[in-house]
Amino acid sequence: MSLLLPSEPRSRLVVLGLDGLPLDLARTLGVSLPNLRRLAEGAATVRAELPELSPVNWTSFHTGEGPEAHGVFGFSHLDPQTYALRITQASDVACPTVFDRLGERGLISRVVNLPNTYPARPLRGMLVAGFVAPELRGAAYPPFLADKLREAGYKLEADTSRGRADRDFLLSELRATLDSRLTALDMLWPDLAWDLFVHVFTETDRLFHFYMDAVLHADHPDHMACMRFLADWDHALGRFLARYDALPGPKRLLVLADHGFTELKTEVCLNTWLMRAGLLSLSGPPHDEWDASKITPESQAFALDPGRIYLHERGRFARGRVEPIERKWLLARVANGLMELTYEGEPVLRAVHRGADLYPGAASDQCPDLIVETRPGFDLKAKFDRRNIFGLHGRTGTHTVDGAIFADSHGARPERMRDVGRIILQHFDITE
Repeated sequence: MSLLLPSEPRSRLVVLGLDGLPLDLARTLGVSLPNLRRLAEGAATVRAELPELSPVNWTSFHTGEGPEAHGVFGFSHLDPQTYALRITQASDVACPTVFDRLGERGLISRVVNLPNTYPARPLRGMLVAGFVAPELRGAAYPPFLADKLREAGYKLEADTSRGRADRDFLLSELRATLDSRLTALDMLWPDLAWDLFVHVFTETDRLFHFYMDAVLHADHPDHMACMRFLADWDHALGRFLARYDALPGPKRLLVLADHGFTELKTEVCLNTWLMRAGLLSLSGPPHDEWDASKITPESQAFALDPGRIYLHERGRFARGRVEPIERKWLLARVANGLMELTYEGEPVLRAVHRGADLYPGAASDQCPDLIVETRPGFDLKAKFDRRNIFGLHGRTGTHTVDGAIFADSHGARPERMRDVGRIILQHFDITE
């Protein structure tokens, strides 16, 4: 480890996160969006961790580790005794973060809108948590920052529940969050009393989930409205890049997305498939899509978002009855059955992975037994209240494992998201 002498200039590292932005789309949109065009020129791609969700991948980014070490495997966390589901949060992260490790060496981080950092944990620096962050008080560190953001009208997240059926409302919500990200940038950047600055724009992910078809197809009636919003988003990128350009050297810029995106063909509910295969049963109608409490003792397997499958094993789950001797053949039955799944004659899945192979050494009780990976265009779900395996439910875009944009002013080419976190540590000579 090298120590920064008082006479040496800070070697600042800036990270610009563009949630859900694929490189191919960035190049297409860049024809009319100049700041995006600048970012896409010379860019490459980075592969998402599985499952290809924001909490999994942004946590891999900000720890430099895979799910087997950080313990985040999806949006939801299941209590194996009560079967209660809750949202995954920062307190579930089981290893030190990049910010922790920089802080131990006296280096300062400033972080804006990074997913899966709620509730905000103490760090050497400042942080505004991103999705899922239900309230501002717990989303900011130091605590006084929450009051400053509230006074400025900071909006944590767009209301996509209403927005999925109301284009104008969703776009107004996204403009409000876009303005809020710039507000936080204007608060946390100017004094330059930091070594690492991480800033994530999540608006593209929200737009693509509900209006990917409108973005991609010029004849769609909502296309021009979406493009006008993307022009505003590109202007925000320009404001960010202008700050970076004015930053004194030495400096370095990383640009990345957490996963790719494509147009949706259909959602695929794994719990419905398990029910039809006779492997999952419920004791009564679930209260909502999250209600795992109705899983019966007779159930042999169940799924959690989006492609995590768990054997209902005795000793692991309170009502589990699957015995160790059944494990091998049951895993094979589920994996083989799912690989045969087709939609309109097209294979749905690319692979079904064993959790033990994908996450070697994982100790978390949340580690799945199987991880299902789809072909592009299929969106895995694990609802408990759906009757059909296939269907559309208000979304037109879905994540992809491959294709996420990545660029580095120093030319690094990481393979997957955890490697980006390691690039940050290496930049600051943190190797142990």
